[in-house]
Amino acid sequence: MLEDGSVYAGITAGKFKETVFEIVFNTSMTGYVELLSDPSNMGKGVIMTYPLIGNYGVCLEDMEADKLFPSALLVHELCDTPSNFRCEMALNDFLVKYDIPCVTDLDTREIVMNIRDNGTMRAIITDDISDKDALMAKIKAFDSQALAVEKATEKAISTDGIPVAFIDLGARKSSALSFADKGFAVTTYSADVTAETILNSGAEGVVISNGPEIFTAFENIIAEIKKIMNAGMPVFAIGLGHQLVAIAQGGKVEKMLYGHRGANLPVKFTAADETYITTHNHGYTVSNDGIPQNATVLCVNVNDGEIEGLSYEKAITVQFIPDTARGHNTSFLYNDFAKMIKEGK
Repeated sequence: MLEDGSVYAGITAGKFKETVFEIVFNTSMTGYVELLSDPSNMGKGVIMTYPLIGNYGVCLEDMEADKLFPSALLVHELCDTPSNFRCEMALNDFLVKYDIPCVTDLDTREIVMNIRDNGTMRAIITDDISDKDALMAKIKAFDSQALAVEKATEKAISTDGIPVAFIDLGARKSSALSFADKGFAVTTYSADVTAETILNSGAEGVVISNGPEIFTAFENIIAEIKKIMNAGMPVFAIGLGHQLVAIAQGGKVEKMLYGHRGANLPVKFTAADETYITTHNHGYTVSNDGIPQNATVLCVNVNDGEIEGLSYEKAITVQFIPDTARGHNTSFLYNDFAKMIKEGK
């Protein structure tokens, strides 16, 4: 049942339980293990536009964290006979293992069209719709901004290369590893780290990670980001980090109608006039009329013109996921960051 009162019938799966969440759709055809273990999906009920999910099963090595984050997975068909040489278990068993409810046999096309036309909504999954007023009250009471976000711990990911401080706002495992693979010595810090700690850490640059768009959980880090940038330390920010840098520099962030979630979104780099297919997972964007005065637009979404990246004197920020592990060719951004650090010495 959605916030607009519409009801869709399906079949329970996973570790089913009545659950309230914000419903969003993802257009990826593959990568459901990574999606389910991405902290950015905290508090979301993810509905997949691709009709068959789970056909290659689950390989635990592909997990981006040691737990799953969505409140629910919603699909048209959940494959129960996966075929892949890396498969360790079926997707339904994976969902049961990590206590994630699922609904299958849904008319996902109809639901996604509803969200596409009317925007992201709150929703509930339940096996009893006899009291719709009570269900609607539960939906209306849900506040995604009130969710608690776990804090990361300080640890060295790698020791060889350009030393950078990685502020972990809820990053995928592959994010820090991508920087390590690109020649950076990475040390992770939690979201409550101070600018003083970063500036005295010996780091030559700062990475601000992606994470769940729960802005109430990251209010304090905005002031620290401003101090870091005022000190002239080079910054590379991704996803939520991109948004927080913009806010720290006087910009504005707004909620999108239904967001960008998928592995097939075209982004155009304006200066080079080149377009790349990229991976996104966000429901907010830096508003076109709220660009910080000290920033220029680096890239935009080809489909809707939304801002996907900003360039500052000593900072590169992008809304999409540049991880080389995902096969995308925007890895030149890591080189641009390294060049920024070297030129600042």
